[in-house]
Amino acid sequence: MQPITQELINEFLDKKNVFAVVGVSKEPEKYGNKIYFDLKNAGYTVYPVNPNADMISNDKCYSKVNDLPELPDVVDMVVLPKITEKIVRECKDLNIKMVWMQPGSESKQAIAYCQDHGIKVLYDICVMIERRKNG
Repeated sequence: MQPITQELINEFLDKKNVFAVVGVSKEPEKYGNKIYFDLKNAGYTVYPVNPNADMISNDKCYSKVNDLPELPDVVDMVVLPKITEKIVRECKDLNIKMVWMQPGSESKQAIAYCQDHGIKVLYDICVMIERRKNG
């Protein structure tokens, strides 16, 4: 497995990157919702993805990454590992090169798939915590 370095984290957190948060929830206390609004409030372009929601607050929610109005640079997963394993294949098909698996969403299979297909991957660390550390 490739090491997770501060340089790699910084590459993911570049303000120019467009994020998709897969697994955004309508419920404010859920992590998918917190992550989405943390990135949005920090000034990132970020899209919510959840096939079971039409809107997140006043923002249009998309059923899948392929439905977004622009391809994201980073897909952030806040879903069960079995869903992450499906989404990483979609990311490869869409030529998305960066995937962030929130703690609890990762699996060895999904991580290995990313590494085997040239997708940079972060896991076992939270995007909100890392973003706040980096300022």
